[in-house]
Amino acid sequence: MTNSARSLRARGAALVAALALLGLAGCDASAGIGALGPGDEPSVAETSAAPAAPVVRTNIARGATDVPVSTLVTVGAKRGSLTKVTAGYADGELPGSLSQDGTTWTAEDRLEPGQTYTVTAVARGAEGTRTRRTTSFTTQALTLDQQTYPSVAPLDGETVGVGMPVIVTFDVAVTDRASIEQHLSVTSTPAQAGSWHWISDNEVHWRPRTYWQAGTQVHVEADVNGVDAGGGIYGQEDRVVDFTVGDAHVYKVDARTHQMKVFSNGDLLRTIPITTGKAGFTTRSGTKVIIEKFAEKRMNSETVGIPADSAEAYDIDDVKWAMRLTYSGEFIHAAPWSVGSQGYANVSHGCTGMSTENAGWLYAMSRRGDVVEYTGTDRPMEPTNGYGDWNIDYRDYKADSAL
Repeated sequence: MTNSARSLRARGAALVAALALLGLAGCDASAGIGALGPGDEPSVAETSAAPAAPVVRTNIARGATDVPVSTLVTVGAKRGSLTKVTAGYADGELPGSLSQDGTTWTAEDRLEPGQTYTVTAVARGAEGTRTRRTTSFTTQALTLDQQTYPSVAPLDGETVGVGMPVIVTFDVAVTDRASIEQHLSVTSTPAQAGSWHWISDNEVHWRPRTYWQAGTQVHVEADVNGVDAGGGIYGQEDRVVDFTVGDAHVYKVDARTHQMKVFSNGDLLRTIPITTGKAGFTTRSGTKVIIEKFAEKRMNSETVGIPADSAEAYDIDDVKWAMRLTYSGEFIHAAPWSVGSQGYANVSHGCTGMSTENAGWLYAMSRRGDVVEYTGTDRPMEPTNGYGDWNIDYRDYKADSAL
């Protein structure tokens, strides 16, 4: 074969190879962008998948009605993070907080009854993609009989004695005690172990294992708004109370010796001659706590079951320096009419009487929550007849927690 023939043959082989490569390139392009129309040219955006926008979801469906007030609203973002979430109703906002990674927003409060809420969330994804979602829903309406409101003792800012329990009362009975108790808390500085104890479906107490330490700062939260209390009842209105425990006042009464020893922070300040209940009106033994104080109080025997026509009847308009110890009517108070028996005999109808001077001195130093420990009689103090929490062994006390 001549050199010219070889050259012609080589050029032909190269042309075939080139045509084959063009054919392969045409097949690949067709698979990647599809058929192109006249004048079309593929761009970078057309030859790669566009970034997916984030997805925003709320745990309550749009347009939902009768949403339980116990619901905690949450908003989540997928393929992105939340940049803004607003939630609220006509009368207020619903506060919330974002998770550390920005993918979840959770409401800090439960819902109010009979309200229409709007939740708007914005999320940003890769390469600046953005999604906005708005959800509106309506909560269940509740009658007053379906709502239970708490009240708390002590009062906010009050200084109390070392025997004062925390008391939360509900105006409508709670049947799911555990649900409510999970949203009650007591913390103190210094910290002291204690427990909740249900007195009834309307009342729950908290006390430390032993008397409060003098000077303790106590913080109480009843975070019950919207909490399911059982039986179609829901808590309403959170409560927050801060109070202080004052000096450790403990008064020791011996009904046999007719003496009261007054201690403050462990120091004996005074021994006071007293009289307690006579036969038929025996004063209760046990640990009592001052419930309330009256500089002057009318005392009528009919209020404690003694009829007006009884030989034991009494009606005194202005009893001085009266401090209640039981709901049934035991008080510490001035009893100038029995001074001759004080320190020698028990002649009262169950109260603890002393001279006007001693009663005034004790009244001035005492506060709600101070402890009065009684011994010397065979009649026990009932745990629910006043602030009788200390008459229950702590293990038994704790057993009446719902948790």
